[in-house]
Order: sequence, then structure tokens, then C-alpha cells
Amino acid sequence: MTIAAVERALKLMEALAGAPDGVDLSLLAERLDLPFSATHRLLATLAERGFVRQDAHSGAYGLTLKLAQLAFRDLDSRGLPDAGQIVLDRLAAATREYCRLAVVEGGDLIWIARSQGATAGLRYEPPMGSGPVLHATATGKAWLASLPETEALRIVFARGFDGDDRTGPNALKDVDALRAHLDETRRRGFAIAVEEGEIGIVAMATTFRAGPDPAAPVAGTLSVAGPLPRMPEDRRLAITEALGRAAAEMADIWPLRRRQIPQSHAHPLVSANQNHPAGTPA
Repeated sequence: MTIAAVERALKLMEALAGAPDGVDLSLLAERLDLPFSATHRLLATLAERGFVRQDAHSGAYGLTLKLAQLAFRDLDSRGLPDAGQIVLDRLAAATREYCRLAVVEGGDLIWIARSQGATAGLRYEPPMGSGPVLHATATGKAWLASLPETEALRIVFARGFDGDDRTGPNALKDVDALRAHLDETRRRGFAIAVEEGEIGIVAMATTFRAGPDPAAPVAGTLSVAGPLPRMPEDRRLAITEALGRAAAEMADIWPLRRRQIPQSHAHPLVSANQNHPAGTPA
């Protein structure tokens, strides 16, 4: 396949992601601005490789679980979810809110694990299939604040401030507001987003490093998110302290994650009762 064909195939899979009932061939061709015949050839190739299937009744095309299988195989090979799940579960129990772990990957943040701490009332459980809108989430701002300002602004400018319509009413709209938020995040040591990522939701996040050495690179973020009524200002200090403890624990265990792989592979049912990612913003 040519580079153009590879790019088209990737865009096609992105277009199919999140469409459990599939997408009609003609609609796919229209969305991708491709000829009907070229779209059909791409689908046929992906179906032959097991990435796409066609519904026998509707004729719509959809993704199989092969991509998810490959993603989990890669996560297992790195030992990433197991390394952080215990810390994440402890953070969720301490805060009684929804917590997530994201890692830095290729100049972006990727969700890899989550844990629900809410036991009563409203339960905030967003999907994990879309990465965080960096300028409009606590997770994103925590990471951006760890970068040189020029690099942080370059990343946000490349994506724009519209957030693909995945932002709340208080989302930042311009570079001056973003700079102010990142400066404040650096001073505090953690990020906060009040109805920036979603209406009615407050999120707090901090980064953790790839080891206990303060000079170690930032490896990812930990976040806590919940409904606004449950996360008023007078509760945020306790959550900040819990995030700090969790970040320190993550830094301590992060270098050990690969050593867990042989044991976890030898005993695949050991962590079956843990709240591992289901493959689905704070």
C-alpha cells in the first residue's frame, strides 16, 4: 500500500470507531471524501485482515475487536495497567470519585486505566475512547504545564481551541487564558478544571514522573473528577493531598512495571476482579 492508502485506511478506521451499529458504505465515502470504489477496496482489504466486518443484514461496516485486542496486548507487554491499578484504586477509595491514569505517548496523553470511587449518588463515568482535550481538562493542563511554554502552546495551536465540540461552558478560548492557567498550575502543583471539560463536572489532576528522581521525565498524569456539588472548594485540599501521595507512589513503582510482566502472564486470572480499563475526559 502507498502512504496515501495507509493514511486513508487509518482515517477510515477512525471514522468507524465509536459506531457500534456500523456505517453505510456510501456515508463512509462521503465522510472521507473518497470515491465509492476506493472506499470499498479499503474496506475489503481491512475485512480480509480481520479489522472490519460487514453486517449481513444492514450491509453496514464496523470495526471488529481486533484493534482492541492489539491495544491490550501492547499494554500487557509494557506492564502499564498493572503497575498503576493498585495506586489508582487507592486514590479512588480515598477521594470517593472517578480517577484515571494517562501516560505520555508520542507527544500526547493516552488513557490506560480508571477506577470508580463513588459508591452512592451520581456516578461520573465518561468514555475512555477519546483522549483528553488538552486545554480544557485538568489532565491536559497538568501535562501542558510540565512542558516548556513554547512546546505547550505549539501542541494546543496545532489542535485548535474548538476541542471538537467536546468542551464545557468554561473551556479556555484563547492563548492568554491558557498561559494564565498554566502559570497557576505550575505554582499550585496541580491543575483544576471547573466545567471546562464537561458541564457540571470538576476535575483535578497532577503529573507523575518515571521514577523517584525529581529530574526524571514526566511519565503521565493522575486525575480525580466528579459532579460539581460533590467537589466544592473546601473539599479540594484533601483531594490535592491524595493526588500528591498517589503521584509519589506512581513514581516509585513506575520503573518496576516491566518486572511484573512474567508473573501477570503466568497468572492471567489473578487480577480478574480489578477495575481494569474497558478501552473507553477529566
